[in-house]
Amino acid sequence: MTASKYPSSFDHAALLASGRGELFGPGNAQLPAPPMLMFDRITEISGDGGEHGKGYVEAELDIHPDLWFFQCHFIGDPVMPGCLGLDAMWQLVGFHLGWIGGPGRGRALGVGEVKFTGQVQPDVKKVTYKITLKRVINRRLVMGIADGVMEADGVPIYTATDMRVGLFGAGQTAPEPVGGSSEVG
Repeated sequence: MTASKYPSSFDHAALLASGRGELFGPGNAQLPAPPMLMFDRITEISGDGGEHGKGYVEAELDIHPDLWFFQCHFIGDPVMPGCLGLDAMWQLVGFHLGWIGGPGRGRALGVGEVKFTGQVQPDVKKVTYKITLKRVINRRLVMGIADGVMEADGVPIYTATDMRVGLFGAGQTAPEPVGGSSEVG
């Protein structure tokens, strides 16, 4: 069991504090600031939950028709970009690593497979992310490997397997970003 000195849920104000680097301390995991922060609250986080007993995170995003991405993706055909849902899941894996006390700044390292079976349009009310950690390393190397599901109003629409996030401290070399957002958790 992985115990944490942090709470098992976080409201929006706490997520914003994480984005400012105030939650886990300077140089450690932090979430991106809005608009790239892709959830409004973490409703559950544990170090021993999930299918593999290695950790679990659940978070929610309230959907409103005026969200920034609907205005540009696509004009006349608004839909949440799939990459934002994947980034949110990477953000949550990195957040979990900070929550268990892992030092360093988060970077997405890869993903095994991503499947989209639905979409988030402005009439959706809530997106829920469910992340199950499969492997957690918290030594000199800090890395999490997780599977995730994104639901729109309770219906699974995105799945991602083997999402990998690492934490890198001063003096450690993180892989060079290859497009997209590399700041996570």
